[in-house]
Amino acid sequence: MEKYSIFAGWLSAGIPPGADFSLHLRALEEEGGANPNFFHGLDEDDIAALFAVSCVKAFAPGEAVFRQGEAHEGIFVILCGKIRVYYLGPSGRELTLAYWSAGNFVGGPHIFGECQHMWSGQAEEAAEVLVVPGTGMRALIEQRPRLAVALVEAMAHKGKCFSSLIQMLGTRSAAERLAQLLLLMAEMGGQRIGDRIIINRTLTQDELARLVGATRQWISATLERFREKGLIEVAPDRIVILDEARLRCSR
Repeated sequence: MEKYSIFAGWLSAGIPPGADFSLHLRALEEEGGANPNFFHGLDEDDIAALFAVSCVKAFAPGEAVFRQGEAHEGIFVILCGKIRVYYLGPSGRELTLAYWSAGNFVGGPHIFGECQHMWSGQAEEAAEVLVVPGTGMRALIEQRPRLAVALVEAMAHKGKCFSSLIQMLGTRSAAERLAQLLLLMAEMGGQRIGDRIIINRTLTQDELARLVGATRQWISATLERFREKGLIEVAPDRIVILDEARLRCSR
């Protein structure tokens, strides 16, 4: 119950201490991607009941949390760390759907099991999750309306995120998607110094490629093209946006 006592202290917070923002491809004009805290709105009895039917599991960086095509048995509420959710195509190419952090859950869209996972989840860093079996979740939401509301709100947030991703993939060029991603990263964690925005590089070119639906070689060439146009500077540990207005108009 030690971990339960920690999470009970989160009830008044919108985002758990240390939580990050979910990262997914979206248009800049859309509402930001702050993680909804799954525990927000639950009282101590709700949390105790949730923990009673669940177990806490730790994952090392790079370890699979669940795999596409495997039997679905429930969801995973992220307690700490970051989980990458991705789809593996028939050719073996990966498309990153989102990076989720503390306060959100992964393992959807199914909730109650009795099916297969539609995509995969992998720990991007050391992570702990609350493994909630589908049968236990079904029984709880029939009895606890606050838990049902938390689940609906989290599903609504995910639906909006994936709708935005589909729209971006279907209506924007790859260059536009990369420019949008750089601007999103700047918005979420960039350091503005004068007219410049410094983005510390936490994603490799391979990871950028999986987010925008491209190849690493294309990412490398397009970053170089942006650099030649005077839009960005590229260093091993950072990307610096030099001309935000022109980058927004990149095609």
